[in-house]
Amino acid sequence: MENNEYKKIELTSSEVSSLWTAYQADTMMIRGIQYFLVNIEDEDIKETLEFALNLIEEHKNGVEEIFTKEEYPIPQGFTEEDVNLDAPRLFTDKLYLEFILSMSGYTLAAYSAALSQAERTDIIDYFSKVLVNDQILHKKVKELAKEKGIFIRSPFIPKPEQVDFVDSTHFLKGWFTNRRPLLGVEISNLVFNARRNALGQGIITGFSQVARSKEVRQYFERGREISGKHMETLSNTLKECYLSSGAILSTPEVTDSKEAPFSDKYMMFLITTLIASSIGQYGIAISVSPRHDLGVQYSRLIAEIAKYSNLGAKLMINNGWMELPPIAADRKELAE
Repeated sequence: MENNEYKKIELTSSEVSSLWTAYQADTMMIRGIQYFLVNIEDEDIKETLEFALNLIEEHKNGVEEIFTKEEYPIPQGFTEEDVNLDAPRLFTDKLYLEFILSMSGYTLAAYSAALSQAERTDIIDYFSKVLVNDQILHKKVKELAKEKGIFIRSPFIPKPEQVDFVDSTHFLKGWFTNRRPLLGVEISNLVFNARRNALGQGIITGFSQVARSKEVRQYFERGREISGKHMETLSNTLKECYLSSGAILSTPEVTDSKEAPFSDKYMMFLITTLIASSIGQYGIAISVSPRHDLGVQYSRLIAEIAKYSNLGAKLMINNGWMELPPIAADRKELAE
């Protein structure tokens, strides 16, 4: 079908929500990279960040174009008021690269979901394009991380000599001793989530130093403790099988600056975005981890960060920082 056949079809709830969420993430990333580029030293990382910035600005402009055609209000997102380009360096170049690598992986998952839920041809085309762009960026950043010696590969496992089948329900158990070794997919998720928490701890440590609001600083300090505890829990599960997560503390990549490069609203949004992503990743890990103890472990971690996320949402609402996402009509209120 031609795109003009869809001109009279409104954006679905899935489409408008995906576009709205993408715009929030794009404007957040644009402001972050603009600050990174002011005080970066490594020329290779600088070139990669500039490449990322150009792609993200293109994506943002694409959403604005769609919303304008649809006469849909363009979200506020994050503006120049949310970044202080004159603030001293808060993070090292290494953390910049790790952050972009992590966020490009996050958007790969988000764009894939948005593409699968899109129905109008023009929206399918948009998310197909940005997904390809993000794949290019993700590969570029990952290859650079390898070149810089900061990319740590996941553990290797032995090659099987033959095809085999599970012959005992012991395969599912894991409460006490004599647990079976971890599956490759279980290792993959433990490693990924441990590393994500290591990076998150570094970011939230920096934010705890510079947040203007005492309440926000205390929130970040609590998050620093949670991320550290989660990283240790996941890493210890791997250690039981004599495996390493490769998770390295990111807190040494934080300077001693106490001047905020971002608004408290910006920092709260970034941290709550990372929390939401972690909840989703833990959920995926549960779904592919047959060992009962791992499901319980992830469920406990989810409960802890869900509670922490709820506190963050209340904090953002109380300060007027939470922009209202696309929402269904309140039919009860309209009927009054």
